[in-house]
Amino acid sequence: MPMTSILEKIEQTFAEVSGTGSMKEHAQDALAQHIPPLEILGSMRKGLATAGAKYERGEYFLSELVMTGIMAQDLSIMLKPYLQGAKNQFLAKVVIGTAKGDLHDIGKNLVSIMLSSAGFQVLDLGVDAPPERFTEAIERDRPRIVAISCLLTIAMDAMKTTIDRLERQGFRKEVRVLVGGRPITSDFARLIGADGYGADAIEAVSVAKAALAK
Repeated sequence: MPMTSILEKIEQTFAEVSGTGSMKEHAQDALAQHIPPLEILGSMRKGLATAGAKYERGEYFLSELVMTGIMAQDLSIMLKPYLQGAKNQFLAKVVIGTAKGDLHDIGKNLVSIMLSSAGFQVLDLGVDAPPERFTEAIERDRPRIVAISCLLTIAMDAMKTTIDRLERQGFRKEVRVLVGGRPITSDFARLIGADGYGADAIEAVSVAKAALAK
């Protein structure tokens, strides 16, 4: 099967929410043909974008959106051994959590997997994480990056509250704050004082690396 055809099929499984079985079958075919894992993730990214657009147009329900997240998490775990950097590679510690008021963790887990594969040490605070949980983690673990995720718009204010708390307690010069999630935009990230914004788990890695360089 031609390389482009396999990648198109992977994209299609996400766009049409075909389930993990079909997705894994195509991904295994792609790996068997030595297609680079980043190209496979690129096809996933395109399919997720299509599914997200269908959700925003009302063509998909939240359940379909959640399923694409589960599929994406399964694919990321499947590809992790192929993405793993050198064993001695270490870039920085990252504290990550879903903002207070939001119990969704699929997006956060995807980002954690991708950051870990890229050489970051990820310290996961879980979901519904209040601002004080982030500041306690900074005091305890001294990360260089704090990443905050959310899926629900009602949790967006908690992102700002968390950043404000970091500022008040004198941590903003110590850490770079990155935000992401379905309702988040680059404009919102700037508005609340974040240092960076990732549109998805793949972009989050490049954004985190860029944050370290600042």
